[in-house]
Amino acid sequence: MKNVSQAIRERRTIRKFSARPVELEGIVSLLNEAASLYEAEGTPYWRCLYFATPEAREELADSMIAKMKESHLGKLLPAKITELLKKKVTDIPAHVVFIAESADKQRQRDENYAAVCSIMQNIQLLGWEQGLGMLWYTDPMFCSESLFTAIGLREGERFAGMMEIGYFEKTPKARKRTPAEERWSIIGEDDRLHPDLNPVSSQSILKLLNEAVWAPNDGMREPWRFIYVTGGQAARKLRASGEEASIPFLMVVATEESDLHRQEEDYAAVCCLIQNFQLLAKSEPWNLRRLIPEWIYDADQCRSFGIRPRERIVAVLELGGEKRVSNSLSAPVVFEQFSRGSGLRQ
Repeated sequence: MKNVSQAIRERRTIRKFSARPVELEGIVSLLNEAASLYEAEGTPYWRCLYFATPEAREELADSMIAKMKESHLGKLLPAKITELLKKKVTDIPAHVVFIAESADKQRQRDENYAAVCSIMQNIQLLGWEQGLGMLWYTDPMFCSESLFTAIGLREGERFAGMMEIGYFEKTPKARKRTPAEERWSIIGEDDRLHPDLNPVSSQSILKLLNEAVWAPNDGMREPWRFIYVTGGQAARKLRASGEEASIPFLMVVATEESDLHRQEEDYAAVCCLIQNFQLLAKSEPWNLRRLIPEWIYDADQCRSFGIRPRERIVAVLELGGEKRVSNSLSAPVVFEQFSRGSGLRQ
């Protein structure tokens, strides 16, 4: 990526696309590069499905509007309205569906889903540099069982979202983000008072976070906050949690709304913010490791770090320390090209 900071700040959700076609080769290249930029522990499985032909997009559109047509409101709508909605879908140059593998254990489910969400964010940033706009689609009105049947969602899989992709002519205006300082707390010594305390300063972290918060999130809910843990009492808690006490770390926390769909959207948004932060941190002299440790699923351990009711830790970012090799999904993407009646694997 040529300019990570610029791409993160300038990227916008695009809802109106030009008729210019998007080449399949470009989509495949974006997917593979986006996967190679994701680094974390573990090896999550994911795949994606590309709707390549007008016939395939028409079938996709039918599956998307099926639930709405069967609803009470849909039955009252004139046929012309539903046809317009269908045409809007079929006119979009490219659709890519992203699917994560589920798992019996929540930790593995989270690792798989976090990986797909982070890769989708990479695709948006890489595409933006090439003039491609995208809309990350998870609306439950359209993402129904009809859609899941159409995309061939298998047992043990989880729908992560659909990316509508195309070139565009007008860039939407920017909307303000809340400064990271307003969502920030420290456990332990504040290194602004003791600048030699840690190799990674809170100010350098906040600088990157204030760029990373330009992450996609529906309705600008900004469902995140940050806990910087360093030194003193925090070190004792870290030992109890199994982390290396001498290294500061950042916990990225998501709020959890009662609505399950919003919970998933908010979790995805926080994953995108973390991915932004990782991409930005590559230019820093300190090392960064992204973790989903087992202890974050222990309510007592989480409370000891000030995690509130209806909150959860999405990831722990280890800052500094020796450089460790994280998993990078550099293998070819599991990619299927869909045409009516068949899935063609690339």
